[in-house]
Amino acid sequence: MAATAAAVLLAACGSPSGAESDGGASADGELTPVKVGVIPIVDVAPIYLGVQKGFFEDHGLDVTLEPAQGGAAIVPAVVSGEYQFGFSNVTSLLVGLSQGLPVKAVAPGNFSTGKAGADFGAVVAPANSDIASAVDLAGRTVAVNTLNNIGDTTIRYAVQSGGGDPAAVEFVEMAFPDMPAAVTGGQVDAAWLVEPHLTLAVEQGAKIVSSNFVETDHDLLVAAYFTSDKEIADDPETVEAFTAAMDESLTYAAANPAETRAVLDTYTEIDPVIREVMVMPRFAPALEASSFQVLADLGLEYGMFDKPVDVNRLLVPAE
Repeated sequence: MAATAAAVLLAACGSPSGAESDGGASADGELTPVKVGVIPIVDVAPIYLGVQKGFFEDHGLDVTLEPAQGGAAIVPAVVSGEYQFGFSNVTSLLVGLSQGLPVKAVAPGNFSTGKAGADFGAVVAPANSDIASAVDLAGRTVAVNTLNNIGDTTIRYAVQSGGGDPAAVEFVEMAFPDMPAAVTGGQVDAAWLVEPHLTLAVEQGAKIVSSNFVETDHDLLVAAYFTSDKEIADDPETVEAFTAAMDESLTYAAANPAETRAVLDTYTEIDPVIREVMVMPRFAPALEASSFQVLADLGLEYGMFDKPVDVNRLLVPAE
């Protein structure tokens, strides 16, 4: 979702390893090394926190976090086996699955907060604009970081839900860091932003006109961690260990918001004032097929793929 956010959010590579444990540990007790492709944005704070707290070591894994610009680099690296796991937004995973890519989601990444006006992503417009809600975006230009993905899909749905014509919105591809100035300068009528860029734009005078994730689904699953079919077949124990450690990390992150914000300092450069006031995503463990269905249906309706995607194929089969 936030591939271009990495332009201003700088990554810190590497992660610690430590005590021997079970789970993904090898027969001789050594930790199993795994590489995880991540985008250095607020969405991945739980995995950095989990590595820091030793949850992955507890499950026998020595995790190296590999920062990448976006899913375009992470997905092929996971499919080829360069990375054992990766992070991607849900729409990109659904598109990949529709194209025959052998990927499976193993743990949630993040969810919408479900609170209109207080989500980690939203559409903003100039304070003096006559755009007041999503329906007013019809016939306007709206900046998104990537065309034909989760941003414009959810905005179209928000416009349609309000009684507007989703096909009448003109989307313009633009990097998140460039959007606040583009809105202020009138190059676009509105822009879809995620944190910390959303808070920056609001502080510069923009107003929130649509919480597109919330308007799509109050419990919208925005992103997920995934692996390849080959990794599941070759090393199911490591996949199980990673999933358990990731779920533990998500649970801890949700219960300890101050620590979750603090870990951002280890892999991003966000102004401390912005970091403390911006809205963080909602974090929770466990995946369900229903979590993918909303975006699967919208992807089909708005032409992300040509035929329905069976979301059950995106989940690891139960034993």
